[in-house]
Amino acid sequence: MKKVLILGSTGSIGINTLDVIRQHSDKFSVTALTINTRIDLLIPQIEEFKPEFVVVTNESAAEKLRNKKDINCEVLSGVDGLVSAAANCEYDILLGAMVGFAGLLPTIEAVKRGKRIALANKETLVVAGELITELSLGHNSEIIPVDSEHSAIYQCLVGEKAEQVEKLILTASGGPFFKKSRAELNKVTIKEALTHPNWKMGDKITIDSASLMNKGLEVIEARWLFGLPKEKINIVIHPQSIIHSMVEFIDGSVKAQLGMPDMRFPIQYALSFPKRLKNDFPKTDFTAIKELNFFEPDLEKFQCLKLAYDALNAGGTAPCILNAANEVAVKGFLKGEISFSKIPVIIDNALEKIENHSSPNLETIIECDKITRKFAEELI
Repeated sequence: MKKVLILGSTGSIGINTLDVIRQHSDKFSVTALTINTRIDLLIPQIEEFKPEFVVVTNESAAEKLRNKKDINCEVLSGVDGLVSAAANCEYDILLGAMVGFAGLLPTIEAVKRGKRIALANKETLVVAGELITELSLGHNSEIIPVDSEHSAIYQCLVGEKAEQVEKLILTASGGPFFKKSRAELNKVTIKEALTHPNWKMGDKITIDSASLMNKGLEVIEARWLFGLPKEKINIVIHPQSIIHSMVEFIDGSVKAQLGMPDMRFPIQYALSFPKRLKNDFPKTDFTAIKELNFFEPDLEKFQCLKLAYDALNAGGTAPCILNAANEVAVKGFLKGEISFSKIPVIIDNALEKIENHSSPNLETIIECDKITRKFAEELI
């Protein structure tokens, strides 16, 4: 029986993780759940999975939960609560499903304890990839990706040697605006941007998918997960989202991992690796799919993707600046404060104006994130 701590249990990844655990209750149990504000969703999770601890980062929501009757678990709060749970709870696997920079500190605590990290929070490796990979090696912590693309690559690399890899091929759906012109992106609405053609995700990651920033973050994440230079990480638009990613080897052979666009597959793989478990998830019917298409990404139209490559090239704290500015810009768009096309403008300004520090430590990363957020908020 493996004990699981879930960072972000009321988001789409967290809910899907709980469904996987529900189907394999003889193999996994929940030791702790963390959320931001949605105690209305957390309470039934507590009742069903009976965690020892919960963390509500929003202090007022945490107090409301403490005042509820029949909450038979300890309630922690704030960022300190997240860090404390990761540092002190008894668990075997940390499922990192929090969105954004907030997942970094508790993940570091889990890495220091040598825990398995089932990582869905790509921002952790984007902003602190070098630091996290060094810590994981030093503490024998295993990082298994939950992102469908990185899970696919991870599965394709099992049993293979790194020196025989020619390139990684990350697939992207293209999002809802793949067929729109650059001029049309100036007029898209929040509702249109939140309507993804294939995946059901939270608001932030759905907007990132629409701008292709999500794919840019995944390129940076892949660089640290698999230890390959950026020149060996490619992107291809694949609208059907059936091939989740591919690996090309030096002999010209290509391995691909395929499946339905259902996050429960990579979540279960990360929890159960190296074993595979049976499930009742929908299986792939190739006769129904009929065709698979592939296209080059347009870096002029999807400027966020180009900026992500620029940040990876620059190194240091540039990816941290990219991520922080993007988080603020996406929030501004969702609030109706800026247009969709202004998201890359804010990120570009931040990358140009904010100092880039090479080989940053954790304190420098945290300070860089803080400065960038303030700068981006002032721009908005």
